Amino acid sequence: MKVIFRVDASLKMGTGHVMRCLTLAQTLKENGANVKFICRRHEGSLIDKIRSNGFDVHALEVSEEIETDNKLVHSHWLGATQQQDSDECIDVLSSEGVDWLIVDHYALDEDWHCNLKPYYRKLMVIDDLADKIFDCDVLLNQNLGAQIEDYKNKISDNCELLLGCNYALLRPEFSDLRGRALEKRKNTIAINNILITMGGNDNENITYDILQQLDGKYNITVVLGGSPVHKDMIIDYAEGKNIKVIIDADNMAELMFEADLAIGTGGSTSWERCCLGLPTLLYITAENQRMVAENLEKKGAVVMVKNLKDDLKMIINNIACWKSISNKSQVICDGLGVKRIKVC
Repeated sequence: MKVIFRVDASLKMGTGHVMRCLTLAQTLKENGANVKFICRRHEGSLIDKIRSNGFDVHALEVSEEIETDNKLVHSHWLGATQQQDSDECIDVLSSEGVDWLIVDHYALDEDWHCNLKPYYRKLMVIDDLADKIFDCDVLLNQNLGAQIEDYKNKISDNCELLLGCNYALLRPEFSDLRGRALEKRKNTIAINNILITMGGNDNENITYDILQQLDGKYNITVVLGGSPVHKDMIIDYAEGKNIKVIIDADNMAELMFEADLAIGTGGSTSWERCCLGLPTLLYITAENQRMVAENLEKKGAVVMVKNLKDDLKMIINNIACWKSISNKSQVICDGLGVKRIKVC
């Protein structure tokens, strides 16, 4: 079976789309599929990372002059027009004989899907926003609160919807560690280890602001993505302090297992933290994270940051509150989502 992913990462759009596609790609590969990627060479594209994971990548160039597609809010993320992108993808797919095309991109909609239709057998779209029309066989939205009604008049009657955290694309190490992590949370009596993960790029350098508000009595681990804009500033600040800085960590499950508290964003790592029952002080760093963040807050699974020092003091001085957040987060996601997705 031949599977091709069309997905991008960049300093603007972050790394989450590529990372979740890599998780699904690895599972498909282990089940015997021939998997390749098509990605555009944005700054921060993660093309090298995809290749280092053993996948071929057809790299597309970013157009210097781009005509904005007014019907798509995120069209400026594509680095080309939809027509240009579909033409270039057709050049790749026409010689491949593709069984499944899997698309994870906010800037591609039904026009692109229809243009590519002669060149694949089935199409899966991975989506978060339900803000456009899709022409696909399967649509996956892994987010808490995703509902059938969100896609009314946006998909065909034959489209299969996979909605909610039961389909969250987590790497197997999270479900593998889940039992031990939940037992550890059950026996926790104090918060000592804090994990800070503000997304793949953290363009606004929120990590630096957070570090300045923490005192030295905690063991702090900072995880930065592979192309962090403010890496040198963070490393310099951490020198001589009880702060460990890790670039492009490949053991996130282990780091979350060891942590007692996370400070993070409302992106895809939300489901990883929930799987391991890790209480989180949550920042919204992009508007497309808002629905996820607000739904998590409604469930009592996170604390949205209003004033970091006050929020931190509240959760650290109230272990019952900490345990309540842990208990409510762990029922949201069991980490087995990728095993529930059947591509055949």
